[in-house]
Amino acid sequence: MTLSSFTEPRLKASHAALIALSAAAAATAVWVEARSRQAERDNPADGRYIYIDGVRIHYVTRGTGSPVVLLHGNAVTHADFEASGLIDRLARNHQVIAFDRPGLGHSDRSRGRLWTPSAQADLLQRAMAGLGIRKAAVMGHSIGAMVAMAMALDHPQSVSSLVLAGGYFYPSLRVDALMTAPVALPLLGDVMRYTVTALAARVLLRRMVKAMFAPNEVPPDYIATISREMMVRPLQLRANAEDAAFMIPQARAMSRRYGELSMPVTLFAGARDKAVDPKQSQRLRDHLQHGRLYIVPDSGHMVHHVAQDQIAAAIDRAPAAAVALEAEPLGVTENWTSRTPGTAVRVN
Repeated sequence: MTLSSFTEPRLKASHAALIALSAAAAATAVWVEARSRQAERDNPADGRYIYIDGVRIHYVTRGTGSPVVLLHGNAVTHADFEASGLIDRLARNHQVIAFDRPGLGHSDRSRGRLWTPSAQADLLQRAMAGLGIRKAAVMGHSIGAMVAMAMALDHPQSVSSLVLAGGYFYPSLRVDALMTAPVALPLLGDVMRYTVTALAARVLLRRMVKAMFAPNEVPPDYIATISREMMVRPLQLRANAEDAAFMIPQARAMSRRYGELSMPVTLFAGARDKAVDPKQSQRLRDHLQHGRLYIVPDSGHMVHHVAQDQIAAAIDRAPAAAVALEAEPLGVTENWTSRTPGTAVRVN
């Protein structure tokens, strides 16, 4: 018996397995693309588009008054603010503009560009200007808080005040970001987003959402409102992975500049947030010229679903706070801020 009598059957079996695997991957990719297109048909844009440098940005606007810009977190879209009730709450007193960040919802994310929080902030600031908004209060959640911070640092003339909820502001070890990074890569990431990652995202989505809301319950209609299939499209999976990959380096770069902020900043953090340590917000508060911190008891990462009234109140009082700060001598901030180390205001 020769060596070839053993190896040839094994090679044939390997080739057959490879062909079967390739066929399964191709079939999965076709199915994923079909589901993605169907999701976009089933969930048409409910707002308007503005094009900046050829990039399509989707936004919704509601209400009248002083402008407020809302920037959502990772994995979701502006519909998260719809589901929380924050858009309707703010629209009582303000013109609310809620963007879909690039690559999420109905906004594009073109190739050949590093979509850091700073790059997103630049694009969205130009979108604001294109909509005739010279200056606005900007509220961001999670990754959206990083984008809001970048906008305030790079375009301070466009930001009257900041409200940041569940934000990540200082570099730390993020195992989730390291695990997600390959999905952002060209070629390999493309294959993953149309096969294993697309399937895994569908299986794990409810568990992920539950963890984000914990210890609070997920609202009964939440996943239907934000649309599961919109969340697991390949484009959105790429945007999520890229955002996660840029978290640590962007936090490192921005954290050197936080002392530049001169506008009022209000921070909200869930006391039981497992996605982003609330100590991130506590640390930032101690480094701000004009900062106020609310630690919300019995709340997790989705703190804006719990503290809508407090967030709205912070935005409502920001103009008066800004006027007071302008009247104060440089460095005198204790009238408005709460900067005693180790302390926090609790919202009941």
